[in-house]
Amino acid sequence: MLREVPADERIVLVEDVRELRIEHPHVVRLEGRAPNVEGVGEITLSVLVRQALRMRPDRIVVGEVRGAEVRELMSALNTGHEGGCGTVHANAPADVIARFEALGALAAMSPEAVRTQLASALQVVIHLDRSGGQRRVAEVGVIGRDPSGQLVVRAAVGGGPEGLRRGPAWPDLQRWLGSW
Repeated sequence: MLREVPADERIVLVEDVRELRIEHPHVVRLEGRAPNVEGVGEITLSVLVRQALRMRPDRIVVGEVRGAEVRELMSALNTGHEGGCGTVHANAPADVIARFEALGALAAMSPEAVRTQLASALQVVIHLDRSGGQRRVAEVGVIGRDPSGQLVVRAAVGGGPEGLRRGPAWPDLQRWLGSW
């Protein structure tokens, strides 16, 4: 996906441990660091996400959101850095909102604050699974609100035995992607 980013755009990649392999000519990597034996010198993802914002990125990518850095990720994605992304472990796209709420609690954010930030920070959820030793797209969901106003992830593309198929949110995904 990040290969599609134009070569003149700067991607700032933030990770705890270097895992993501990105083939792009303009990548800046920031990597976390554990504290030394004296308990000092730690560099957290939260600190690195804030530093990434100072580097004039076109895209911010957080390798794996597992804790309080979720606050900084949502903040970064709400400051006009379109096309940014992060990875988060969830069982299914529909579980992503609850997962962000749980991570937000680690950052002392209320569920309402998380949902408000999330609604404007994220538009699309891509769920991967592993099949035959390779990762593949299992489902693409679009974040929106249901008729009662609750934040939900609706299926735009889903996998099945016959391959990927369009879901009820397909028109929303098409509108969001535009001419891309």
